[in-house]
Amino acid sequence: MTRTADTSSARAHARSQAAAATLNAPVLPDDVDQAKVTFAQRIPPGGYANVVFGRGTRVRFSDPLGAACAHLFLLRAESPWERLNVADTVKVPWQAYLGHGHPLLSDQGRVLATVVGDSSGRHDTLCGPTSPARDGLRLAGVKQGLTPRDLGPSVSLFRGVRVEADGTLTPTGSAGAGAAVDLLIHLPVTLLVANAAHPLDLSPTTDLDLVAWSAPAELTTTHNTDPEYLRALENTERDRNARTLETLA
Repeated sequence: MTRTADTSSARAHARSQAAAATLNAPVLPDDVDQAKVTFAQRIPPGGYANVVFGRGTRVRFSDPLGAACAHLFLLRAESPWERLNVADTVKVPWQAYLGHGHPLLSDQGRVLATVVGDSSGRHDTLCGPTSPARDGLRLAGVKQGLTPRDLGPSVSLFRGVRVEADGTLTPTGSAGAGAAVDLLIHLPVTLLVANAAHPLDLSPTTDLDLVAWSAPAELTTTHNTDPEYLRALENTERDRNARTLETLA
């Protein structure tokens, strides 16, 4: 008789497996009020996460061991047909390399999130995900009621790519252990992330930490003074205010 041949044996086996499982929690940042933390998860190599974050949430991705690769995709939570547009995220700010003040733009020209902290500088908006990363994003999306057709090109954090003068894409690797990237969420979003190798850097990944906390006051701070960013931010606020009025009507 096997250990799961009857209901009682199956239950006992399942409970023993659960008891043996070890869930590693991320280290919470010292510079964050722990009472304001709304989400914290360590994503292992090959793992993924799916989370809905409200407006005014600050989200920190950390690379504690120096070899994480976060493939990131965002959709507007209440309107998932509005989603991250990587082409506009590169084109509108006239910059292919993510860094402080860079907006992650939707296909409607609105700011889903802004990069408000970056100690890595090794990111990629050009190559898209590997097959394992794509599978992880799809699995993450399914748990939010999304289908593969709801997902588009993603951006990658913690493994960089540079464009040479002749157009060659050169991987620049990781910035090392302890690097972090912070996003400020401007509109309610469904965040999907998969921790998997980069298409030009197939070396194994290590743990990825994801921590979020409430930071609505930061929405009043100007994180970028470029006219293109301010115009996108104005579009964002105008649409948000219009939706608020519709709700009150």
